[in-house]
Amino acid sequence: MKIVVKKDSTLLDYLYENLDIPKKRIKQYLTHGAIFVNNNRTTKYDYKLIPGMTINIDTDNKNKKVLPFDILFEDEHIIVVNKPSGLLTIATAKEKDKTLYHIVREYLVSKNKYAKVFIVHRLDKDTSGIVVLAKDLKTKNQLQENWNEYVSLREYVAVVNGCPKKEEDKIVQNLSETKTNLVYVDRKGSGKEAITNYKVIKSSNKYSMLEVKIETGRKNQIRVALATIRTPIVGDIKYGDKKDKQSRLYLHANRLKMYYPVIKKDILFETSVPVEFKKLINKN
Repeated sequence: MKIVVKKDSTLLDYLYENLDIPKKRIKQYLTHGAIFVNNNRTTKYDYKLIPGMTINIDTDNKNKKVLPFDILFEDEHIIVVNKPSGLLTIATAKEKDKTLYHIVREYLVSKNKYAKVFIVHRLDKDTSGIVVLAKDLKTKNQLQENWNEYVSLREYVAVVNGCPKKEEDKIVQNLSETKTNLVYVDRKGSGKEAITNYKVIKSSNKYSMLEVKIETGRKNQIRVALATIRTPIVGDIKYGDKKDKQSRLYLHANRLKMYYPVIKKDILFETSVPVEFKKLINKN
């Protein structure tokens, strides 16, 4: 069964509106990997659709290789994923294979042996959330060269120790980096400007959950900014309490809005707040 998408929507809602099939059955198709958008398998109910995309339902194809994390959007030119915490975006001298790039490349090559993938931007290893990758060099160059102009929203959610003195604030700093890769506030006025905006969403006895929006994309920018105001991110032993060992760093890139030149319009990519963030703030 092939369907051509005619309007912006999300996958489950669009199929329910346009097929004479119970919503429960559509969910089963998604769960069993029987639905493909532009020939790419997805199990996401809220997979974003744009006009011109094609949807195929194939109940016989249940074992096609899938990524170990969510695909938020995919077409011929880009793939947008939800990177887990603890995974490098690209290889380092010490780690070549256990990277986002390698895993996505293997996934794409399993479907098309000529497939290519390029990193458009990065997240720290310990930060989870939205990452955009390109499938061709032209798209990669176009997005990278115009990244600051194309991206209108970069939003994160963080759980920090304590509670900031101000409910919301803009933190403007100049950041430099040591030879040991430690980012610090350069009081001499040199370094690169970093602008970080935060707002307290919820507080408990020990922690606060913040909405963080950045105007610049500097290395470790949010971690340094929040540590500077004495509310380091939970689990950040690099810039916070060395003894604050947690299962992960409590920083997640949950919203990214960018102009997509292929369709000449803005797209907003979103993920939900990680469950462990909510659990931590609710029990303390």
